[in-house]
Amino acid sequence: QVQLVESGGGLVQTGGSLRLSCAASGRTLSNYITGWFRQAPGKEREFVGAISRGGAIIYYRDSVKGRFTISRDNAKNTVYLQMNSLKPEDTAVYYCTVGGQTAQAMANGCGMDYWGKGTLVTVSA
Repeated sequence: QVQLVESGGGLVQTGGSLRLSCAASGRTLSNYITGWFRQAPGKEREFVGAISRGGAIIYYRDSVKGRFTISRDNAKNTVYLQMNSLKPEDTAVYYCTVGGQTAQAMANGCGMDYWGKGTLVTVSA
């Protein structure tokens, strides 16, 4: 069992930045593919990005490419999502997830085994 706790959400103005953290306990995070999804009010949960176990392979959804960066600190058992140039359409609850398949599978919506409870990001216009 892996417990995931997201943090770092909050209210930010358009163009601002936030860094989300996903801290794991119970298992070593580097043994898993780790990803971020988000769910805006009234919408379905959508893929944001995923990082491979070693960090060499990363996928992003097109709308966040060049603005968001996923990284992992295996010593801290934590994965980060750096979000820059935020837009109102980035407003959502952001969830961390881990799985045992591949980052590509997660980008296709497969292979998510455990989820955190999410952290709310609100971008004001």
